[in-house]
Amino acid sequence: MVREVVATRYVLPLREGGSLPGLVEADDLGMYVVKFLGAGQGRKTLIAELIAGEIARRLGLPVPELVLVEFDSVIGRSEPDEEVQELLKASGGVNLGMDYLPGALGFDPLAFDIDAELAGHVLWFDAYITNVDRTWRNPNMLVWHGRPYLIDHGASLIFHHNWQGAESAVRRPYDATGHVLLPAGPDVRAADAELSPRITGDVVGEVVELVPDEWLADEPGFGSVREVREAYVRYLLARVAGRSWLPEVSG
Repeated sequence: MVREVVATRYVLPLREGGSLPGLVEADDLGMYVVKFLGAGQGRKTLIAELIAGEIARRLGLPVPELVLVEFDSVIGRSEPDEEVQELLKASGGVNLGMDYLPGALGFDPLAFDIDAELAGHVLWFDAYITNVDRTWRNPNMLVWHGRPYLIDHGASLIFHHNWQGAESAVRRPYDATGHVLLPAGPDVRAADAELSPRITGDVVGEVVELVPDEWLADEPGFGSVREVREAYVRYLLARVAGRSWLPEVSG
């Protein structure tokens, strides 16, 4: 399950991300890094974040808790920055939040060691979801209390930006040459043997059902939200079935 919370206060924008996420306090008194519907990348970034993040969790990978954040655009009226205010006005409804990890540091591969097994699991996962955004320049990992956490998967599931090419995208190979964890000696074949059996129809169906209907509505080429969900499930199961995309790296 993914919990639902209601935003009570917009705290500040986080300008590190291109989508201008913000720190938001919710009615459970928690603090969340929220990515907004009104951002330029739109709802598909949120869909990718949610599906990829919850698949990672079911694979046993470390990811912060994800929540659905009900946001009233009225909250943004007091924001002095016009760009941020416009973003908040356009983001009324359900947005996606990630548990805020206070004091977390950005992952530096020169300062923090990742064991080969975890590196293999992360690389396999990134190849599966076609995540192009885990590089030396932008690792999209945090270190909190000595433990790494995977974040920011909005650039994954690239196929859903062109549904007509989804079938061919199932077999698209993954280019791991710039992956930040290559120096850790990941054994992707060993990771594949352990992780691929965990991607079952039940698991994928459960994760895809977590996506709010409003994020899937009115998708061109589909007659209903149910059809869109089924298309995601088909792609994710077909990709794990073939696995011609496995990068050729080993520990």
